[in-house]
Amino acid sequence: MGTVTLGVSIAVPEPYGSFLQEARAGFGDPAAHGIPTHVTLLPPTEADPALLPAVEAHLTEVARAVRPFPMRLSGTGTFRPLSPVVFVRIAEGAAACSWLQKRVRDASGPLVRELQFSYHPHVTVAHGIAEEAMDRAYEELADFEAAWTCASFSLYEQGADSVWRKLNSYAFGDGGTAVPPQGSPADEPASAPFSS
Repeated sequence: MGTVTLGVSIAVPEPYGSFLQEARAGFGDPAAHGIPTHVTLLPPTEADPALLPAVEAHLTEVARAVRPFPMRLSGTGTFRPLSPVVFVRIAEGAAACSWLQKRVRDASGPLVRELQFSYHPHVTVAHGIAEEAMDRAYEELADFEAAWTCASFSLYEQGADSVWRKLNSYAFGDGGTAVPPQGSPADEPASAPFSS
């Protein structure tokens, strides 16, 4: 029957999501319109379609254990020369994203996988394009700022046309607007502050 390609991510809300997607297209990235602007929690992962109910149940449980938290994007960064990527930095919320992605990939669930690189939450704005265009993305978005309360993540499937489509969203906790305690440095592992 084959496999499906799944991904889990936090969507960057409007108007920021469309702005960054259009910017990515403007830099000449051909993948821009097939990938909603996001912060990855689970990179593209092959799965048996029969596992989808278990995946949905697992993600529901992960989301229930988290409270909404503040997210803030600020400025740009790059993974070059290791990887041809320019991204918008996560200035607040990185620790919560790290906590979440570990639980999404937890050994007790159906989405277990190793990562090619250490997890570093970010919002890609250019990938695998000409160096000059990568430089332009890095410079033109250097002053970009955005902030919102992150209250959910979503499961996506990549189609045969390479477009990512949302299958479902998972609200955190009871879907309320509680914010976790502040004070966890973004570069330290988060544990209790983000669980209910």
